[in-house]
Amino acid sequence: MDLLHSQLAALQQKLSFVATDPIDWKFYVQAFSWGVTLFESYLLLRQYPLYSKTSPPEVLAHHFDAAAFTKSQNYGKDKAKFSLVTGLFKQALDSAMLHYGLYAFAWDMGARTIAYFGYGSEYEILQSLAFAIVLFIISSLPSIPLSAYQTFVLEEKHGFNKTTPMLFVTDLLKSWAIGFVIGMPFLAAFLYVFGWAGDRFVPWLMAFLLAFQIMMVIIYPTVIQPLFNKLSPLKEGELRTRTESLASKLKFPLTHLYEIDGSKRSSHSNAYFFGLPWSKHIVIFDTLIKESKPDEVEAVLAHELGHWYFMHPTKLLCISQVHIFTILAMFPAFLHAPQFLRAFDFSEAVSVRPPTIVAFLLFQMILSPLEAIIGIALNFLSRQFEWEADRFACEIEERLSDPEMKDMGERLSRALITLHVKNLSTLWVDWLYSAYHHSHPTLTERLKALQAFQSKRDGAAKKEL
Repeated sequence: MDLLHSQLAALQQKLSFVATDPIDWKFYVQAFSWGVTLFESYLLLRQYPLYSKTSPPEVLAHHFDAAAFTKSQNYGKDKAKFSLVTGLFKQALDSAMLHYGLYAFAWDMGARTIAYFGYGSEYEILQSLAFAIVLFIISSLPSIPLSAYQTFVLEEKHGFNKTTPMLFVTDLLKSWAIGFVIGMPFLAAFLYVFGWAGDRFVPWLMAFLLAFQIMMVIIYPTVIQPLFNKLSPLKEGELRTRTESLASKLKFPLTHLYEIDGSKRSSHSNAYFFGLPWSKHIVIFDTLIKESKPDEVEAVLAHELGHWYFMHPTKLLCISQVHIFTILAMFPAFLHAPQFLRAFDFSEAVSVRPPTIVAFLLFQMILSPLEAIIGIALNFLSRQFEWEADRFACEIEERLSDPEMKDMGERLSRALITLHVKNLSTLWVDWLYSAYHHSHPTLTERLKALQAFQSKRDGAAKKEL
């Protein structure tokens, strides 16, 4: 532990310029954030012309009729225009909040709020909670009309919306309530660990955040998700039999098998698993069950269980811990730099003893371009995991010595095509746009890879004969 802290101290020494050099941090945050937003807008403009194509990629030509392809293109075009406008609007809003010192205003409002109840600035955690609430209100209210437009205009236009106005408002209020009930105690505990551990907070905060992540794995599906969707045991039948048999053969620790009423809000489809290492739960959207045959849903689940088999969630969790460690290791240099807060219009009285939550929030803004690059790297890694899970589904016959699963790759291909047709997914994708935004390979890429996997298997089988 002493070695870790000595290395962290050496890093802080290298970052000491943050507290000494006169740097216009507000300008850099504005430049960084606008740079990222304009780059994302450029990617949308690269992607947009592809929605004018009149026929699907060659590998998909026999699977999409003209009407389905036209619907997909129109949906993609409308989503791109909406994303371009909302991206620029949200950036303009964030930029205005920085320019006019609304973060300093929110901190002062937090102080006034707790003062009304008889508490002073020495109650930093309490003031930080009030600050978070004020900032949430300021930043969230302008986005509500955009969310309503997306749900009741864009999604409604293309036949996906199932949300009623009452359900929209109820969901919004529920999400705010959950954010308050979970977010406030989390933030208070986060700040308490900071204060309690002092300059040696990094390992303690790492442990706290990891414990919180594990706790959310348990709480989300059992407490939070039921507030929005109904999870029902999957009915007896072919799909349940296939799923339980597949899980048993792979020694997947299946505890519960659910059907979720995703159609309550949207006609989009999906399937996923969650849980602790010794107790897993599989959730299948009712829309997927309705639109696909049981053997095709089984193929989708074989892909999902491939992620479990290769420990992809665990690997991503480990990578996220390294990411969090790096952020926390650099943070003290900014926490102990009064002029850093002064650059964002905070008073000298506040800047002399920077509040942890304020310094951490502004520090996150400094990292925005780096986070964009990390996002691209994580997308690349995620796509590799998707290839691996697809290959697992194709090779499951050999892994289980089960001839009935010989055509699993073909079934997965049919399921993916059905999902893309029903979800009106984009078929033509710019490579740079995909690298930045997509955690999954495109449908064209996946089908070609599945065909290659299958050809390789068939070739190997012929050699054995």
